[in-house]
Amino acid sequence: MKAIGYLQPKTIDQQDALMDIDLPMPQVSNRDLMVKVKAISVNPVDTKIRANVGSEDGQYKVLGWDAVGEVVAIGDQVELFNVGDEVWYAGDLTRQGSNAEYQLVDERITGLKPKSLSNAEAAAMPLTTITAWELLFDRLDFSPLFAGNDSQVAEKTSGMPKPRILIIGAAGGVGSILTQLAAKLTSATVIGTASRPESQAWVSDLGADHVIDHSKPLQPQLEAIGISDVSHVISLTHTDQHFDQLVEVLAPQGKLALIDDPQSNIDILKLKRKSLSLHWEFMYTRSMFNTWDMQKQHDLLSTMSQLIDDGVIKTTLGNHYGRINATNLKRAHEHLESHNAVGKIVLEGF
Repeated sequence: MKAIGYLQPKTIDQQDALMDIDLPMPQVSNRDLMVKVKAISVNPVDTKIRANVGSEDGQYKVLGWDAVGEVVAIGDQVELFNVGDEVWYAGDLTRQGSNAEYQLVDERITGLKPKSLSNAEAAAMPLTTITAWELLFDRLDFSPLFAGNDSQVAEKTSGMPKPRILIIGAAGGVGSILTQLAAKLTSATVIGTASRPESQAWVSDLGADHVIDHSKPLQPQLEAIGISDVSHVISLTHTDQHFDQLVEVLAPQGKLALIDDPQSNIDILKLKRKSLSLHWEFMYTRSMFNTWDMQKQHDLLSTMSQLIDDGVIKTTLGNHYGRINATNLKRAHEHLESHNAVGKIVLEGF
């Protein structure tokens, strides 16, 4: 089968940073689905691994953790899917990725593709959807406002001030889903950050109540829109650069969540005086450790498919880079590493 892989970590400008290769077909068993990959998207995790992690035992390493495709074979323990199903998923960091014609993926981290989206539109979303959902509803303990649970949420939050969520880096992949989820499925005031006019317009269009610029001091900008502090901060990028400001704008007993890898130490003792809590989200934890609740990712992908088909959430596709091959993937990696991407970069077909 066709695939794109590499052997040694390289900068993206080197010829063998990503290469077109041929690999044997995988063999399906247990709870795995064999998926014929139709479309993929590229995430920062792809660029980080390519730049820092080599292959094992001389075998090609295949990246890619967002895909849409068709189930062409199933393992003997599969319960949730049938051959012919159209699926979407973000895969498992410990296994070969989706930059290949065929891929094995555990059914418990796979969902049925939204019917209303094209393959490219759907491929933009699984990894960021899982990350955003887990951040908001698992790590920060919000309850989604749907399925008739509004009264339960009202009872749970009785007497509390209205939540105010500040999303740092709201125009990126995760931010683009998170902004929609927070705006549509919580009662919170949503403040997104973006530094360029086009990314600010994107965040506003996704439903943020306010958009401010993370390249400028945060507190004065919040005060200018009548917000003295926020109850929740979700930091998606450059947490170390903003950390002191995030502590400053958080209300006492507030919550700080992050997904990035700070390049310098952050002093968590600064959280103590306000009794602030720190929450880390890594969407591969469930598949990496085969946790007892691993199937929650199947469940949330199924829920999101319905929300998309109902018109509540929209795709975050930003750029379509054509066919899935080494040349186009290198362009996509380079674009991501420029930190100027708005929405997701998608490739389609071999």
